[in-house]
Formats: sequence, C-alpha cells, structure tokens
Amino acid sequence: MSNLQKKTDVILIGAGVMSATLGALLKELKPEWEIKVFEKLAKAGEESSNEWNNAGTGHAALCELNYTSERPDGSIDISKAVKVNEQFQLSRQFWSYLVNCGLISRPQDFIMPIPHMSLVQGEKNVDYLRRRLEALSDNPLFEGMEFSDNPDKLKEWIPLVMEGRTSNEPIAATKIDSGTDVNFGALTCTLFDHLQNEGVEINYEHSVENLKRTEDGSWEVKVLDMKNGNMEHHTAKFLFIGAGGGSLPLLQKTGIPESKQIGGFPVSGLFMVCKNPEVIAKHNGKVYGKAKSGAPPMSVPHLDTRYIGGEKALLFGPFAGFSPKFLKEGSNLDLISTVKPNNVLTMLAAGVKEMSLTKYLIQQVMLSHDKRMDELREFIPNAKNEDWEIVTAGQRVQVIKDTEAGGKGTLQFGTEVVSAADGSVAALLGASPGASTAVHVMLEVMERCFPEHMSEWEPKIKQMIPSYGVSLSENREMFLELQASTAETLGLSQMEKERALVLN
Repeated sequence: MSNLQKKTDVILIGAGVMSATLGALLKELKPEWEIKVFEKLAKAGEESSNEWNNAGTGHAALCELNYTSERPDGSIDISKAVKVNEQFQLSRQFWSYLVNCGLISRPQDFIMPIPHMSLVQGEKNVDYLRRRLEALSDNPLFEGMEFSDNPDKLKEWIPLVMEGRTSNEPIAATKIDSGTDVNFGALTCTLFDHLQNEGVEINYEHSVENLKRTEDGSWEVKVLDMKNGNMEHHTAKFLFIGAGGGSLPLLQKTGIPESKQIGGFPVSGLFMVCKNPEVIAKHNGKVYGKAKSGAPPMSVPHLDTRYIGGEKALLFGPFAGFSPKFLKEGSNLDLISTVKPNNVLTMLAAGVKEMSLTKYLIQQVMLSHDKRMDELREFIPNAKNEDWEIVTAGQRVQVIKDTEAGGKGTLQFGTEVVSAADGSVAALLGASPGASTAVHVMLEVMERCFPEHMSEWEPKIKQMIPSYGVSLSENREMFLELQASTAETLGLSQMEKERALVLN
C-alpha cells in the first residue's frame, strides 16, 4: 500500500454533468489552474447523468405543469417556470460557445429538437391549461405555444395518444416546437473528453474514502485506487462534491457547520420502454401530464421521445420506488449511514411528515406490469403489454432540512448547493431540474466560492454566456436573438428543417 501526497488547485469528486460543467467553466476562466477528477465508476456520466437514469427533457418548463401552480384565487403562478427556463437558456448558450470555439463537436450527439407538450383530461384541468397558456403568452420565453382541445388537431399533434380513444371526457394539450431532448450522459462524456484535451487529470475507479481539513485551510482527500488497492492522498485549495446521491455522505465527512441538520431521502424510479419500432415512429414529442392528487412532483407522468445512441426511443413513466441506496451502484446501508446525531431529529420529523409519501412509494413498488400498463393506457389507449418493458432509472436523493417556511424535517424538491463560509468546499444535493440547469448552478458555486475572482471573470463569462446577469423574460429581442443563434450553432435549426421535410 503506497501513501502518495499530491497537491493540486481544484478537485472535483464525481464524473457527472455538474463536475464536467464546473471543470469546463473553470478551464476557460483559469486555464492555468490544475484540476483533478475522481470517479468511483469506470467511466463518466454513469449515475444520475446517464441517459437511462435521467428524463433528458432539457427542462425549460415548457411542458412541466408542476412549475406553473394554481393560486387559491385561480390565477397561475408562472414565476418558477420563468426561472427554470432562463436557467436552461444559460446551458444552451454555454454549449453553443463550446461548439463555436471548436472545443466540442457534434452537438447532435447530445441535443435534438423535439416538441414539448402538456396533456390534460377533465373539464377542470382543460380550463387550467387554457389559463396557464394565457398566463405564459405575454412572456417571450414561451412564445409560439399553442393550445387545442379540438380532437382533430390533437390527432395531428399526438396521433398515438388519440388513436383508439373512446372516452368523452374533455381533453386538451399545449404544444411548443422550440423544446429539446438532451442526452446528458453523452453531453457529460463530451465535456470530459474536452477537459482531458485541456490537461485535466481524470481518475476513474478511484473511490474517495475521506476528506480532512489541513492546517493551511486546504482539503486533503483520501482516495482508494480500486484497480491496484493503493491509497492516495491529494490536497486542493478548492473541493467540489458532485457525486449525485453520494454527495451527502461526503459532505458530512467535511464536518463543515453547513453540513449539519441535513438529511437525504432516496427515491428510485422505473420507466417503461417501448420495444416496437412501429409504435416509436408514431410519436414525436415530450408529453407531460398532471400528477395525480397526493402524488409528489417527481411522479408527473410523461410520454417521451428520446434519442439514445443516435436511435429514437419512446419512454413512459416515471413509476416511483423506494430503495435505501443513494446511488444505483450504491449500498443498502447508504440511508442509515447518513443518520447522524446532528440530523436525527430532522430525519425523524421528515419521517412523520412524509408518511403519505412513503405509503405512495410502497404502493408504486408493489405495482404489477398490468397495473403499470393501465397507467400507460391513459396516455396510449391501444398500448399492448408485449410492446413495453421496464427499465430501472437512477436514484435521486431529495434533501431534508429544517426551513423557516416548512419547519423541521422539510423535504425539498429541487437542486441545492451547500458551501462552506470560506468557499473552500461546495457540494451539490437534490434532484430535478438538476442537469438542465447545470451551468446556472455551477455559476452559483463560483459566485459563492470565488467571490474575489468574479469581477475579473465577468467579461469572459458574458462572452461565453451572453445573458449572464440579464433577465431574458424582460429582454425579448435579446432572447429571440440568442434562441436563434444557439439553435443554429447546436444544429437544431437544420434538424427542424429536415424533420419538417420528412413529416410533409
């Protein structure tokens, strides 16, 4: 067993989309900084970022109804949808910059144009969808969105969904053509290839065992080389923990005050995948429904056209599940090992509060294939059992913490950055919209952890991400210009034209 001591500027734990994005940003802003990456698995993007473990919507809040809630007075709150859309635009701009500079090629490997639709049934829901469109219609980010409750129009938009539909219940949809499907697994691999070309040292099959503060304020990272059994010691001035579900246990090892009173609640997911090419060919879009009453936000049913490995695929789900693992490749002891004296009351409070969620997850786990098919038939009336199979998606760890609004042990649905007061370490916790807003989230990490550099970096950031610090929803011309230029650079415009020719 060798005991090697190595110094570097930045250590990124986890080879997912977050570490890849932060590494790519820092390499543009501080090319002289030495960066090392440690990943437990044999390659990049294999956990939360993987295309089979991630919905890949390119969350722009175009179709996700849980981002446009109804207020008690019946008005629609669009603030979250606007915020998420603006954050996704930052990602598009940064990817576009990397393509323009020749730093990454073949954007079609990770992003494709695809219509985003919302689908509802029942008079009350149809009315809600109409009011949602009215609320969004004045905002440039949602320009071009159409509403229809006309069955003939819906047959044009979603033939597979309308085929064989006999119910007289009112049905309506909205459709916007500027949506995308993002393969975050492929994007993550593309970004790590770029980082390797820039001299970043990427260590696969390296497990981070411990983290310790050194006397000079740096972080010592104890890493096991799983291939040869050697234990290495690396030190860095800045440490980023982007290990998906594995981030919470590592954050706890830092011992920083900000890591206290935080727990994690693991949620697993299943998707149904279509095996019949004829059925796959009949559908083109991401169609999101409304979560059933009492169901959590992560359970919104959707029928998704995906592009995986260059092939068109069709997925339906998610069906939630429960596993004590924090990672798909994790341990059944993950949950219990993160219960500490400083968070046990927070965790117990969450357990009491979330009994209905736990019951819902257990019910979901117990669903038979026939029951899942019944749920699918609400979307595709003619769906046949033999055309669909189940795929286990990734693990998500929802953050549990004490909040002013929710009280002790409040379950958070979202993405959360936890950082030390001195900015020497940051960790990313939580789930959706996650990957889609990676650039926004990593800019937040940089603002918190490198405040002394931000004024010097700002001109370069604005070159890479022109809408940094600007509200696009309040700058229509800038949004339309950036929407068109990024679509051109990422090849979306050309793909749209080619698809239109095929469809016509």
